[in-house]
Amino acid sequence: MTSFEIRPSTEADTEASRRVVAAAFGDEAEQVVGVWSDVVARGLARAQLVAADGDEVVGHVGLSHAWLDARSELIDILVLSPLSVVPERQGTGIGAALLAAAVAEAERLGVPVVVLEGDPGYYARHGWAPASSYGIEAPSHRIPGPAFQVVALRGHEPWMTGRVVYRDVWWEHDAAGLRDPVLAQVEMSLPD
Repeated sequence: MTSFEIRPSTEADTEASRRVVAAAFGDEAEQVVGVWSDVVARGLARAQLVAADGDEVVGHVGLSHAWLDARSELIDILVLSPLSVVPERQGTGIGAALLAAAVAEAERLGVPVVVLEGDPGYYARHGWAPASSYGIEAPSHRIPGPAFQVVALRGHEPWMTGRVVYRDVWWEHDAAGLRDPVLAQVEMSLPD
């Protein structure tokens, strides 16, 4: 049986969290760690949670600021990224617990919507839906439609539709969506 607790990240967790993100993202580790480090450095992180097994950090999730460009106003929302679990602990419920805790934290922060880019099969099992089902558009055409996911919270209202606007850090790191050849591979694997 696996044991862990979900708690807010502290400054003492910074290096351990970076190691978790790097381990979880493999070949993309440098980019993902770099983006998240810049998000934090620029004050755009709204929450960081870790999964800890005793003194060992085994998972991490971050929430950062973005906007939804609705017709009547610009709405503050959150982006969930990265979600990371060390490879040897994946499939043990840590990712699901981090997702649930992140959604609860977003609700506490009072935002109406949280978005992410990810595997629609995985996130759908945890209550996420295609953003298009809420009239929410991805910030880039390089994000396959089914992969742009949303969870609508208590503050969400039907008029809150439009394009998501990522903060500059995501563009500066070229971290919005995918690039070919990976983009083409993902698009070919998606159901019609």
